[in-house]
Amino acid sequence: MAKTLDSSPSILPLYARAALPMIPGASLLPFVPGGGGEIPDGLDLELAGVSAKPEDVAAYAKVCGFTLRDTLPPTYPHMLAFPLHMAVMSDGSFPFGAVGLVHVENSIAQHRPIGVDEEMTIRVRPTKLQPHPKGKTFSIETEVLVDDEIVWESTSTMLRRGKGDERAKAKKGFESLGADAPASAEWKLPGDLGRRYGGVSGDRNPIHMHSLTAKPLGFPSAIAHGMWTKARALAQLESELPDSFEVEVRFRKPVLLPARVVFAEQGSGKEILFAVRDAKKGTPHLDGRVTAKTTGRKKAK
Repeated sequence: MAKTLDSSPSILPLYARAALPMIPGASLLPFVPGGGGEIPDGLDLELAGVSAKPEDVAAYAKVCGFTLRDTLPPTYPHMLAFPLHMAVMSDGSFPFGAVGLVHVENSIAQHRPIGVDEEMTIRVRPTKLQPHPKGKTFSIETEVLVDDEIVWESTSTMLRRGKGDERAKAKKGFESLGADAPASAEWKLPGDLGRRYGGVSGDRNPIHMHSLTAKPLGFPSAIAHGMWTKARALAQLESELPDSFEVEVRFRKPVLLPARVVFAEQGSGKEILFAVRDAKKGTPHLDGRVTAKTTGRKKAK
């Protein structure tokens, strides 16, 4: 049964707790994540009475390139759920700290557009660890409900790098758009993009903020948020998106800021494949697929 929260958790204290496992010996403290082992049961969270603030939605839309409407951008509910994600991963019983995790996949199913003024209930739950060639993965599953109707769902899959399992098989996913697909747009990404997106999303992971905070974590410079790249891609496809659809992405090589990248797409109607690549070298940063769905009510279980 999910634990019910009275208000959205504050992000900065959660980031501080999530980073504590990087300090030798800190994981021995009962309130600090990082003791190892399996992800325990009982970390499901629920928050009711969630409303988006129009000024926050406008700021997010501007950073990501969406047209301002009376409905939420399709990636915006992820922003509302992110504090709950951090609360799960900073719990003292969580087996490792959130700082250093790699977001490798994300899928979103929008069953219908969500009005900016609609009141929502958000539910999140972590899955069990799964073997991976480069370590272990887990997912955080999210549901957004309006009047007991599930209107939006997502699955964010995270990689905990470490000793991998060579026998682990990669999940069979969608076919990637070919590297020879012509670009339909080019984006110039400024060096402060991570800080700008962090300001509107609350995701202030050090790897995105500045080269000084990214280098200790293994990156030569700050990297763009994967969810910004996904949002920017959907903003590019905005005029082609139906009311009900699923969008899956795989995050490939990180985008080192500043950067110049290209966007390519192929298909229409029921399925669109898209990709984000480095403009000069063709390095793959993101592969994605949009699939149209049949609109209909989805009742909560």
